[in-house]
Amino acid sequence: MPNGTPFENLTGTPAVAELVAAHAERAAALDAADPLAHVRDRFLLPEGVVYLDGNSLGALPAAVPPAVEDAVHRQWGTDLIRSWNANGWWDAPVRTGDAIGRLIGAAPGQVVAGDSTSVQLFNTLLAAARLRPGRRLLLTDPDHFPTDQYIADSVGRLLGLEVRRVPAREAAAVLAAEGADVAVAAYAPVDYRTGELYDMAALTAAAHAAGALVHWDLCHAAGALPVMLDAVAADFAVGCGYKYLSGGPGAPAFAYVAERHQGAFDHPVTGWHGHAEPFAMAGAYAPAAGITRARIGTPALLSLVALEAALTAYDGVDMESVRAKSLSLTGFFQECADSLLDGMGFSSVTPREPGRRGSQVALRHPEAYPLVAALTARGIIGDMRAPDLLRFGFNALYVTHADVLSAVRALRDVVATGAHRAAAFQRRPTVT
Repeated sequence: MPNGTPFENLTGTPAVAELVAAHAERAAALDAADPLAHVRDRFLLPEGVVYLDGNSLGALPAAVPPAVEDAVHRQWGTDLIRSWNANGWWDAPVRTGDAIGRLIGAAPGQVVAGDSTSVQLFNTLLAAARLRPGRRLLLTDPDHFPTDQYIADSVGRLLGLEVRRVPAREAAAVLAAEGADVAVAAYAPVDYRTGELYDMAALTAAAHAAGALVHWDLCHAAGALPVMLDAVAADFAVGCGYKYLSGGPGAPAFAYVAERHQGAFDHPVTGWHGHAEPFAMAGAYAPAAGITRARIGTPALLSLVALEAALTAYDGVDMESVRAKSLSLTGFFQECADSLLDGMGFSSVTPREPGRRGSQVALRHPEAYPLVAALTARGIIGDMRAPDLLRFGFNALYVTHADVLSAVRALRDVVATGAHRAAAFQRRPTVT
């Protein structure tokens, strides 16, 4: 945090009150001018809660409960197995995939939804490596989400590849030096801990110049910023449905396979829904044409129905507008934190430059967990990542600038009063 702000770090002083009033006036002006303000009404937000954990689990869209109720009572309850045809169950993975594709810059027929993120990661990463036989290296980020690293290691063992962990900012140099040996570079555009945003186009171009393929994990990007997969010539990508897309806990993940790779897409989990003629019940696998071959088995239909309904929250919403508001929210958070949390032991780890920032802000503090727990008790929900990061995720569809100021004010008060040192906030549950 910058030093030298002209006030004592004591709660309730006139100088602090003046700063808060100035921030409140700015928040009100920004929210009044927000072109996405009406979209907040598309979510069922609990009263008295400021929800800044949408980068882990998105808030509930209002369209989801009636869609799931209909799927349970009418479709399953009345139409029964006829719903595969009558209610479009069979086509739901591709139909939902196309809806996601509109948010991540993918033309129709390149995205399919279903299965978990881990399954989609394994299927597409192994298939990508198979497209570059004879190359011995698989690059991945040492700061990648753990599952990405675990699966990269598994793919390496199965195919006899060396898995080398290279930070995203160093990947282009390694590709230039050793690219002839690289089969796949597997990265995420947004660091899940710090919110740092990397240059997808540049890394993709560096990989292609070396003859390698790129596999992107979009879990912290899809629905939060314009990804533009087709425009950057991406090869493969996956992402979850439960973060910014707000598809609900355990929502199906999605896989993107660029059209140019679909004919040669040879994935390891060949289930019957990806067969060219699934109801011929043939004993030998024959892959379907197009993105359908990326399907595996029967999807979790109730979850898929929820995800498809959740995506309607983006109807009429331009991703450039989402990005603009996201940058406004994260930038405003940083401004408020600079002035109101100065001298309280915090340091910011999220880049200041808008072009290098995703849709979250992370602060470092040695008491990160109890601080987040104390905030949660006050209705300000963020999360933490070990060992010392407080993470605040901003879904531009429903978070306001007033929410941002409320969160920073509450955090200041928790530190100033020492409320987080209560015994109740020291005990960590299973999920942190």
